[in-house]
Amino acid sequence: MKIVVLEGSPNRNGSTHILADCFRQGAEEAGHTVELIDVAHADIHPCTGCIHCGYEGPCVQKDDVEGIRRKILDADMLVFATPLYYYGMSAQLKTMVDRFCAFNSSIQRKHMKSALLAVAWNSDDWTFGALEAHYQTLVQYLNLTDMGMVLGKGCGSSAMTKHSPYTQRAYELGNRLK
Repeated sequence: MKIVVLEGSPNRNGSTHILADCFRQGAEEAGHTVELIDVAHADIHPCTGCIHCGYEGPCVQKDDVEGIRRKILDADMLVFATPLYYYGMSAQLKTMVDRFCAFNSSIQRKHMKSALLAVAWNSDDWTFGALEAHYQTLVQYLNLTDMGMVLGKGCGSSAMTKHSPYTQRAYELGNRLK
């Protein structure tokens, strides 16, 4: 299976990347191919809502989204990886998700698998509620099949994440994929 991981953290080597890399290791050991895409540092402009795309592309903006779109549509699974910023996904990842507007139908027709990898400094029980709801809405709207979530509470730094149980959980999520 081809898997695309959209990494939405501005911290290239932070907690989000640690979980994404653990997921990648597990999935590759299970025989899958995984591409980590750093959408936080890609040239991605916000959707303008012009609807020139007709909801199926191409987008009038000339940035990195076209190449990312091709990789997503060539994949069998889409993984969202993000730090929790004010109880939602990062603006960098959200900007990419908003640009799905130009190829929603293509994603919907693929019936792809999906997963969510997220980290937060906060460790309260309610920490990920809004992000989980948003992710589940994306799963429903885009006709995705949720394969699981790893929600790393108390992962505010790389050291905290490396010493947490969430690295193993991310690895196991990738490794158990069929």
